[in-house]
Amino acid sequence: MTDTPASAPDASPQPEAAAGGKPRARRRGLLILAVVVAIGLIVWAVFHFLLAKPEQETDDAYVAGDVVAITARDPGQITAIHADNTQTVKAGAPLLDLDPATADVALASAEAELARAVRATRADISKVSESGAGVVQARAQLAAATADYGRRQGAAAQGAISGEELAHAADAVKVARATLALAQSQQAQSRSAVQGTDTSTNPAVLAAAAAYRRAAITRSHMHIVAPIDGVVAQRTVQIGQQVAPGTPLMAVVPLDKVWVDANFRETQLKDLRIGQPVSVTADMYGDDVVFHGRVIGVGAGSGNAFALLPPQNASGNWIKIVQRVPVRIGLDPGELRRNPLRVGLSVNATVDTADLGGQRLGRPAAQAYGRKPTDGGDPAVEARIRQIIAANR
Repeated sequence: MTDTPASAPDASPQPEAAAGGKPRARRRGLLILAVVVAIGLIVWAVFHFLLAKPEQETDDAYVAGDVVAITARDPGQITAIHADNTQTVKAGAPLLDLDPATADVALASAEAELARAVRATRADISKVSESGAGVVQARAQLAAATADYGRRQGAAAQGAISGEELAHAADAVKVARATLALAQSQQAQSRSAVQGTDTSTNPAVLAAAAAYRRAAITRSHMHIVAPIDGVVAQRTVQIGQQVAPGTPLMAVVPLDKVWVDANFRETQLKDLRIGQPVSVTADMYGDDVVFHGRVIGVGAGSGNAFALLPPQNASGNWIKIVQRVPVRIGLDPGELRRNPLRVGLSVNATVDTADLGGQRLGRPAAQAYGRKPTDGGDPAVEARIRQIIAANR
């Protein structure tokens, strides 16, 4: 019993020491956490404001491109469809065929009209020679009548003929003169139709040749080809459908020439310049594929200003809204061929604004596509015209 009271005081101080240690450990942990957070904020601020390169970024950006509409230029019925949606075509590849029956008939009629014009011109040229012979004949008749009248005047002076006979001789001279004038007028009229021309350059022949070319052009419109390389989209026509001029048939989209329209806030445009490098990532490929491009132009106004119903900020209550301006970004064609983009896809665009030496306005206007050959001047058509003229000359 003497040992029990002596051992009790040794166990009582331990809970008090443990209770007093927890607040100190908690404060120490919070202090360490605060120091770590402060150091992290400082490091982030240094990298973000001092070491990071200046750039502007937006996810309000989309792929855009030309959508080349294929339309009917003359009426006709669809007889063949050579390309469908999602298929790629080359420039000059067949797309559609229209029934050429009516166009063939019109071409044959134009050919016959050209032949008739050549033959009519040849006849007009022959009339010039004919009228010349008539003038020679009329002059000979006038000379004979004049000589006869002279003889009769001498005979009348001697009383050998009557005055009535002399009057008849004078009338014959008048008739001969009138005949000569008529022959000369006919000669001038026949010459005016062919003067300075031949069967190839006569206006009637040229008009008939132009009508033949028009018929040949209409015939060529029955076979529709792709104007550029691209992917077929928006095919709306069906076999047997009757189409009118201007009817949309399909579209061709050149995916190797797409661009990005990035809509930056007006507060981001201060340091944007033409030619600055741009990094683009598409939601389609994710961050694994990065497209590289350059700023090639800035829109002439915000999308709000060109809306169908632009806002009227001078009326009613007004709330300021930060506007966005489209910035066009050209992409590397090689990267587009390796990883093609589609029109309308969402992308993220980041512009490196470190170089401020570029211009604020876009580059001067340039031809986006080469001049497409016209349907006129087909060598085969010109050769056929020359052949028709030669056959009827």
